[in-house]
Formats: sequence, C-alpha cells, structure tokens
Amino acid sequence: MGEGVLRPLPVPGTGPGRDDRPDEPLMRDLVGAALRRARLRQGRTLKDVADRAQVSLPYLSEIERGRKEPSSEVVAAVCRALGLHLVDLVGALHSDLSTPWTTAHRSSVRSARGGGTEALLLAA
Repeated sequence: MGEGVLRPLPVPGTGPGRDDRPDEPLMRDLVGAALRRARLRQGRTLKDVADRAQVSLPYLSEIERGRKEPSSEVVAAVCRALGLHLVDLVGALHSDLSTPWTTAHRSSVRSARGGGTEALLLAA
C-alpha cells in the first residue's frame, strides 16, 4: 500500500473545527447500498440474488438496508451472485465516500432509524 493512503482522523474536540466533523458512515450502510444499487442496475430481484448467493432473502434485504453487518464470506457470495469482483464493490464504496451522497445518505439512514434529520437523496 502506498504511503499517505491511510491518514489518521483528528480526535474530536482537539483540532480546527473541533466537533463539527460529521459522523463517519457505517460500513454496513455503505456496503448494503452499493450491493442494492448493483442488483437494481441489473434488474434482479432479491430472491434471485439471495438464491444464487445461498443466503436467505430476509437476510439479504437486511444487508441492503444496512441493518446487518455481513461477514466477508457473505459479501463475497453476494458479489459473486451479482457478477462483481471485490474491487468493484470497493471502488463503489470509494466513490460513495468521496461524494456528497454519503452525507445525504447518512442523514436519511439516521432518520429511518428514528433519529437525526430527514434528507432527500437526488441522483443525476
């Protein structure tokens, strides 16, 4: 891995801007959203992908909604079922973390879980 790829985050309350840094998104939210987008782009059903990945339909639904934290084995199985390589998923996560989408998504997830403010996600 190249130098400078991983950078430490400032400790809240110690640097410029102090506690105004937004919360980091949860990996389960990002992974679930990326898997759902890939499935929907392919026009596939939850049942089809769950069957091919050999996971239950309710469990895959919970993963896509960010309610469950899948193991690496389950992520690999779902990626295979979608015809994706792990690098495709990681690239999607990188894009999500590099765009304003993450902020809007985080707000909508917080709202769906009963806290925070509501946000409307618009895609171009």
